[in-house]
Parts: sequence; C-alpha cells; structure tokens
Amino acid sequence: MTEQQDIPSPQPKPKAARRRKPVTLEGRTDEQLLNMRFCDLDVRLKGSPVETRIRQLLDELRGAGLAFRPHFWLSTEWFTPDGVTGIAVPFYMADRRLGRLELNQMFEVEGGDDAWCMRILRHEAGHAIDNAYRLRLRKMRQKLFKGSSRPYPDYYAPRPYSRSYVVHLDGWYAQSHPDEDFAETFAVWLDPRSAWRKRYAGWPALRKLEYMDTLMREIAGKPPIVESRVRVDPLHRLDRKLRAHYREKRDLYQRDHPSIYDRDLRKLFTDAPEAAGQPTAASFLGRIRKEARRNVRRWTGVYQYTIDQVFDDIIDRCRELGLRIADSEQQTKLDFTVLLTVQTMGYLHSGRHRIAL
Repeated sequence: MTEQQDIPSPQPKPKAARRRKPVTLEGRTDEQLLNMRFCDLDVRLKGSPVETRIRQLLDELRGAGLAFRPHFWLSTEWFTPDGVTGIAVPFYMADRRLGRLELNQMFEVEGGDDAWCMRILRHEAGHAIDNAYRLRLRKMRQKLFKGSSRPYPDYYAPRPYSRSYVVHLDGWYAQSHPDEDFAETFAVWLDPRSAWRKRYAGWPALRKLEYMDTLMREIAGKPPIVESRVRVDPLHRLDRKLRAHYREKRDLYQRDHPSIYDRDLRKLFTDAPEAAGQPTAASFLGRIRKEARRNVRRWTGVYQYTIDQVFDDIIDRCRELGLRIADSEQQTKLDFTVLLTVQTMGYLHSGRHRIAL
C-alpha cells in the first residue's frame, strides 16, 4: 500500500449562524406566558415603551449639570445593586403584553404610567449616583441619613405624618432604610417640577434636600469615581419560569395574620331575618372589589395585592356570619371603603407591612 499524501480535504462552508426566531408574545394566553422562562422572552429596552422615559431621566440629569449617566438592563424587578452604577428595569416595562400579565397577576403595574415610571427612575438614579461617587462615605451624608450599613428590614411600619422624610414613592418609602431615604431625597431634588423648597418649607426633611442641593452642585460636571457596568440578573440569563416568579412575588405581599373584623362588619351589614331579601354582603363586596381596592391603594400606598388579601378575609367572614346589606348600596360602598382603609392602615402600622427592597 502506498502512503497517502497528507492533503487536506475540502471543508464545507460554514453555515450562517442560526437566528433564533423572534418570540411573539401578543396573542399568547396568560397560562402560556407563565410557562415561559425569562430567558426566552424576546424583549429589549430599545424601542420599548419605557425607552422614552429613560431618555427623559438622562435629560434631567444633564439639565441638573451632572456628568453621571447610569446604564440600564432588563431583569425581573426595579433595582440598583449595591456598588453598581446602573438600573435594572422590570421585563414587563419592555412589552405591553407582559404589562397586561403583570396587571392580571398583581392587580397593578409598578411604574406602569409615565409619572409613576419617572418617580421610580429618579429614585433608582439616586441609588446609582450614590454608588458612582461613593457618597455614603461622607460624614454629613451619614449624619443626616444615618448609616447605610443598617440591614434592610423585611418589614417596616412607617409614620405617615412624619415630616423628617420626603414623600415621593408610595408607602412612605423613604422611611424604610437610610439608603432609601437618600434615594427618595435625590428623586425629589431632581424632579424639575417638585418645587421642593416651597413644598417642604418648615419640614425637617428640608435640611436633607438643601444638603442634596449642595452635594450635587459639588459633583456637577465631575466624572464618576466608580463606573461599574455590571448587570445583575439580566433577563437573558434567567431560566426561571414566570409562574415561579409570580408565586414568590405574591407570597411577599400577602398577609400573614388576618385581623378580626366582626364588630365593624356587624355595624355595616346585618344578619337580621327581615333583611333576607337584600343582596349578601359577600356578593356586594365582590362587585365593588376592584374600585374599592384601587381607591384604598391610592390613599394608603399599600400594594393592591396586599389589600386584596384583606378583602379575601372580609368576604370569607361575611359568608361565615351570613351578613347582608342593611343600607343603600351607595352608602354601603362609601362606608365599606372607609372600613377597608382603616383595616389596611391598621395592618400597615402593625409592623407587618411588606415592602420590596
């Protein structure tokens, strides 16, 4: 046998890289979406509904004379990781169909309207600029906002009438932790329409705002000390299903210890035999549930999902007691909304108010 020459055989031309077929979310049912993994959601910030708001935030930073520009990426929730100079934006902000899924699962879309979205973006920018310039190390920052080293609580019981904190995000969020107090104060300072000097005149919180104004003037035009482009939990790396995500999220906001409502419910409804022809309290509450939940959320700042747990407790108790409407439906609706607000605020002040930190 003759020895074959070492001649390379012709190589096939490389195939063009296969492009993943875009995933169409419109037309899919909630069940189909819940069975998808985050990494399979074909969504991007560019061209998304939230892109305009991000541009507005960057314009506001520029208008305030700040050289700092945060970076953005999609993840599961709004957050700014410690030490990172960017902002994670929740997946549902990048696609209207996913926004409807969030609404169906949680009864609201955090940041779903333009004003709410800007409040959150300014808040997260406060965290990012804190990281970028290591502002938490400054003595006056520590004196006014207390120590950032305090552990984040699972729960907090805010004081709604305190004037030591600005009021920006719902739930008196500035009171939850010193870092949140700083971010909320920055957000109010940055908002071109906040008129913070007039709005907070006479409040102890004004001193924090005046310090923020001095601090931002000091760093104006200066490049950041830290420029971390890290992206924590980016969407394309998460193989968890949306169903598991929402299960955990609902667990976070649900109630643990239902209160006793009997005395208040018996004042509002009746189990007298002569009311047998009246609608049941449970069916009536089911009809006004969405409207009442939305109103109480607006007044208290408590997540609608948490309020809905209070609603469940009350409806179940009305069934157990066999209660029916005792007054006109219009008057009963007004009275019940007050009752629901009181019960929700009681829950808020019990120290078990859950927040997403």
